[in-house]
Amino acid sequence: MKKEEKKVIIDALAEQLKQMPTFYLADVSGLNAENTSKLRRVCFEKKVKLVVVKNTLLKKALEQNSFAETGIFSVLEGSTAVMFTETANTPAKVIKEFGAQYGKPVLKGAYVQESLYVGAATLEALVNIKSREELIGDVVGLLQSPVKRVISALQSGGNTISGVVKTLSERPEGK
Repeated sequence: MKKEEKKVIIDALAEQLKQMPTFYLADVSGLNAENTSKLRRVCFEKKVKLVVVKNTLLKKALEQNSFAETGIFSVLEGSTAVMFTETANTPAKVIKEFGAQYGKPVLKGAYVQESLYVGAATLEALVNIKSREELIGDVVGLLQSPVKRVISALQSGGNTISGVVKTLSERPEGK
């Protein structure tokens, strides 16, 4: 590969890191062409960009974006695939589901929400990270809960009062 071609790849990776600073590094070695194609298809459907890249080129792109001090270089050995995403936990779910079926990919490391996760042991924690949309849904649900309770209490209170009034009106006068 010529020096100019390497520079183009490094610059493209650096730009991708600027746009999507959440990324996963996975080992996809050992997947045959058919399974690699399936993995790429799954990633495409889940809006995850999968790129297989040389570690030296990835290191240089990471250095351009000040990731050198994060410690991410420790996992850059062997075959590396980079999974770029906007949703923090989607690649973790892809790795978990696809890996359970085909044995690969295996998580090497991830940089998610300004934190470094290293090794396959951290996969479950990454799967459980809530996305922005899930967090917003939780907050909305929490905000709606007290309002729903007040409305419910007012509605049931109205039924109780109308029941008492109806019962009193139906009673004979002398009792």
